[in-house]
Amino acid sequence: MNDKLTPSYSESHALVIGIDKYDKVSPLLHATDDARGVADILTTRFSFKQENVRLLLDEGATRDTILQVYLSFAGHTINTNDRIIVFFAGHGQTIPSRRGEVGFLVPYDGAPTDLSSLIQWDQLTRNTDLISAKHVLFLMDACYGGLAITRSPQAGSTRFLRDMLLRVSRQVLTAGKADEVVADLGGPLPDHSVFTGHLIEALRGNAADSQGLLTANGVMAYVYQRVANDPDSHQTPHYGYLYGDGDMILNAPMLSELEQADEKDTDTFYSIPAPAPTQTMDTEMTLTELAKELLSDPKQMIKLHDLVATKTRECVAATPDERFAVQTSWSLEEFERRLDLYERSTDDLMVLLALLGAWGTQEHTDILTLAPRRLAGRIQPGGGLDVWRSLRWYPILLLTYVCGIASIASSKYHNLSAIFLVPVDDPTAGRDLPLVLSLVTGAGSLPKGLKDLPGHEKYHVPQSEYLFKKLQPKLDDLLFLGTDYERNFDRFEMLLALEYAHQDERYSKDFWTYIGRFGWKHRRGYGSPYTALLAEATSAGATWPPLAAGLFDSSAERFLEVSSNVSQQLNRLGWV
Repeated sequence: MNDKLTPSYSESHALVIGIDKYDKVSPLLHATDDARGVADILTTRFSFKQENVRLLLDEGATRDTILQVYLSFAGHTINTNDRIIVFFAGHGQTIPSRRGEVGFLVPYDGAPTDLSSLIQWDQLTRNTDLISAKHVLFLMDACYGGLAITRSPQAGSTRFLRDMLLRVSRQVLTAGKADEVVADLGGPLPDHSVFTGHLIEALRGNAADSQGLLTANGVMAYVYQRVANDPDSHQTPHYGYLYGDGDMILNAPMLSELEQADEKDTDTFYSIPAPAPTQTMDTEMTLTELAKELLSDPKQMIKLHDLVATKTRECVAATPDERFAVQTSWSLEEFERRLDLYERSTDDLMVLLALLGAWGTQEHTDILTLAPRRLAGRIQPGGGLDVWRSLRWYPILLLTYVCGIASIASSKYHNLSAIFLVPVDDPTAGRDLPLVLSLVTGAGSLPKGLKDLPGHEKYHVPQSEYLFKKLQPKLDDLLFLGTDYERNFDRFEMLLALEYAHQDERYSKDFWTYIGRFGWKHRRGYGSPYTALLAEATSAGATWPPLAAGLFDSSAERFLEVSSNVSQQLNRLGWV
């Protein structure tokens, strides 16, 4: 098995099912034609090998056969960098339960009165955990409920193309919900249902952008819009993520140009297309909506504090020291496990800190700094492998980045200053130090582990490159930064480097600071953001917002002294 994720696919597989003639259920008219049409377009347009597309029709689509073929994807023939499409055209059924609706697919030999003869939707979704392929896309021309869709794509959000190929995803598009009936007649193409007719048109290129980029999100948004507005349709498709945050790329003519990337992480943005009309959202308030509501009302300060405190406690409980022993030997597999667990455990806190950074006032400072203070306070001094010790700072690093970038994007430099300068109990110094100083020092060995990640071996600044890609989808969904994201990210890292240098010179004789992606831009002539920052600060003087917010002791003279030292470090870099 290939364990390294790459920005490409090694193989493409499909299970395509169409059932017109049922043994115990009323027949359909176009399900087998739908299945043949999808199978044909996969092999002719998207280069799926004929032998990798399993087509099951009518009596060949029994319950046992469908599950046997599907579970074969859990075998050793499927690699990490493969993609899998599962298409089903047939009857669906929904059964109410005490915990909500339960959806079923009806195979050829299924009987609605005998649930054991049906295929529960959860059987398919749970078993994707056994499948190594990074991308799995379900296209279901059937109506049923019980779909565990965690979210729908944020229309208009931007994503990096290569990055989506380096992230796992499980995506699903269904023809309709539980109380709807699939339209097996009409539609844009003869001999196809309304849903599959529009799906085939999407796959033929109608859902591609102006550069020919065709993604699963693009297909889903296109089909949703067309089916929901088709006069022959009485159904509304349902789509989103089962889990993960990648995106299956069906066609990307520009991808070959990005394959030449060296230490500069060449990539290109694409935008998530907007379906119209907008999907109906769940009535339950999301964490983002709740946080915004509490932020907007000064009377809700206590509730906002309690929300951040609760999520901080949850993060602490999910990441106990015994799960992250520092005395164990190094392995990339263990490093990736810990990295993933820290990221998932900090996910809700990142949402809250980003929103606090973007919208918080000075009255929110104690709430904004609560999580970093508590997480730093539990780190204990002692021995162990340096990279494991540094990794304990990783949740705080994530929170500092999202809060800082959001603060800069919203010109809330008092929030950036608050998180940089909040005193934390430093386990090495044995006293309180500004967070920016403890964090950069404490996480100092983290880049060594990140450099071993697939695709990061050649990077001069693997930590910066990793965080640049990791945080972009979340911050773009929350703040809609678009192409401004890179500028805000670089600006954050430059201010991080400069403020760390300012603080470090109080305690160390040897000058050093953390250099991020802006470093190779400065050295390689890509248009130095650092040079631009210095020019901006020099022009503004004491009124420069970072100074006015309290960074560099609010001293323009001190900033010039520190920036001169950082410039010397940048000019000594051997990056050519």
